[in-house]
Amino acid sequence: MTSEGPEAWMGRTETCTDNIDISHAKRVALALNEQAPGPGEALPLLWHWAMFITAQPYSVLGRDGHAGPGGFLPVAEGRNRMWAGGRLHFAQNLRIGVPSERRSTVSNVVEKTGRTGKLLFVTVQHEYFQDGVLCVSEEQDLVYREPTPPKLIGDQAAPAPEWSEAITPDPVMLFRYSAVTFNSHRIHYDEPYITQHEGYPGLVVHGPLIATFMSRACLHANPGREIESFSYRGLRPLIVSRTFQVSGRLDGEAGASLWAEQNGTLAHQASVQFKE
Repeated sequence: MTSEGPEAWMGRTETCTDNIDISHAKRVALALNEQAPGPGEALPLLWHWAMFITAQPYSVLGRDGHAGPGGFLPVAEGRNRMWAGGRLHFAQNLRIGVPSERRSTVSNVVEKTGRTGKLLFVTVQHEYFQDGVLCVSEEQDLVYREPTPPKLIGDQAAPAPEWSEAITPDPVMLFRYSAVTFNSHRIHYDEPYITQHEGYPGLVVHGPLIATFMSRACLHANPGREIESFSYRGLRPLIVSRTFQVSGRLDGEAGASLWAEQNGTLAHQASVQFKE
């Protein structure tokens, strides 16, 4: 850390505009093996993570491929940054081809000490607008941890699902998702780096990609329903070429519990509330 404490980043803001271009939406569809929406149609759930890109030049990238210390997000030198989870509320659909704006604020920065050393937790609030109307509200949780061996084995048994879809991620899928999200984090495409420097046995599947698959499986199993809110968190990483399941079950009429599991134990969890 620098001489500035974590609180120095509280309240920092950033704005990003995007036209939700149909050509880019088609590339996202190919990355997810989905049908592409047409002009003016709704952007599918969680595809906004492939839009609103705040790209950085090579000169500011760190060793791991992320943007280096400082700027909008806090300094965390010598630590590994991970996408830990988040919460979203969908007031209305973002639409393809409509000028849009994302307004972002660093809403919380807390440093703690855990079993694996010091951890910096950062919460970023995003608001997405079209035609001056708030469409999506999001809180995104990031964690910066000191380099330690990753937790690869689950310790929570997966519950019995009402639906389940098998996903076998391969390097091409990870490359394509990194490409459409302009994510240069090397853990997703550079196997020598991740095995030699971060201690993983192979490429790591993107947390947002897993969340997208969980929500997609839920909508497949519940045709005609729309998701109003989505909350998710990662418990442990999933590694490329190892099959995992995205599963779920209803919690009454209003919502559902979702999860990604592998070898019978949980890797990611989520919950949704449906629109009435």
